[in-house]
Amino acid sequence: MAPAPVPDPSPQKLRARRQHLLNEIDQQAAPRSAPRRELLRRRRRVLVLGSAAVAAVTVVAVSIGFGETMAPREVPPASAASVDLLERAALAAAAEPLPTARPDQYAYVKVVGHTTVLSEAEGGAMQRLRQDAGMEQWTSVDGSRRTLQRKGGADQLLPEIPGKGSLNSPTYNFLAALPTDPDALLERIYEDAEADHGADSGSTTGPDQQAFVAIGDLLRSSTAPPAITASLYRAATRIPGVVAVPDAVDAAGRHGVAVARVHDGERTEWVFDKSTARLLGERTVLLEDNAWGKDGAVVASVAILDSGIVNKAGRTP
Repeated sequence: MAPAPVPDPSPQKLRARRQHLLNEIDQQAAPRSAPRRELLRRRRRVLVLGSAAVAAVTVVAVSIGFGETMAPREVPPASAASVDLLERAALAAAAEPLPTARPDQYAYVKVVGHTTVLSEAEGGAMQRLRQDAGMEQWTSVDGSRRTLQRKGGADQLLPEIPGKGSLNSPTYNFLAALPTDPDALLERIYEDAEADHGADSGSTTGPDQQAFVAIGDLLRSSTAPPAITASLYRAATRIPGVVAVPDAVDAAGRHGVAVARVHDGERTEWVFDKSTARLLGERTVLLEDNAWGKDGAVVASVAILDSGIVNKAGRTP
């Protein structure tokens, strides 16, 4: 039996979403030392808003994530099951050999998956579309050369050189310089989270959720030294509200167990292989009906297929 259609949002909800979008744009308008990486932008669901100022339908696509709307409440610490899984992942990561990463080499990652797009026409009707999020990416180890991306078989060089890198646009050398102590690493991550999503930022995401998202982005979208990957997993055990999910499926159809955090009616999951505790991918699952889909819908999902250090952009490990 086909699921019942999700009703179009009311005008009041649309106005609230527009206001939320404007708040997010204000927070992201300040210049950054490096652009947010494409994988981070593509992971988030996209809202496409129609303009009533022109006769034809005009759409503007902006990457956003819904923030928390509930009143502040006490969030429990990470569950014992999630801490156990993250420690297994950390031990597995730490056991990997340290790759040789010369300044002239590239960090490579390949992912497949999808994200969800909402499109609003002039009449106000909303339409959900699935958008391909698969890509390959080569990032200069020392950030001195432009990043190469391959999507749908087409190659493009990103316009800006990564430079020294940042948490939002990391290079291998930037990641290698991060603290291997989980508490010090988490403090570094929370500095960014508080600046962009703290009490006086205007954002409703909150620093705890942003820290969890930031660690997930680094784990999924980057190649890092094993000690740093292990430290990222252990840092995540310090974030309140982290739980374990006994069964999850990545975008490649691989079943695993997940570490997750619930935020504003949706659950962000990091999917791990049950036997090896190797990270398989990440997905976002709705826990209630809304404009993005029905309760239980997977609105974004990415699977990691390959990663490593290569000699030249365009080559694979």
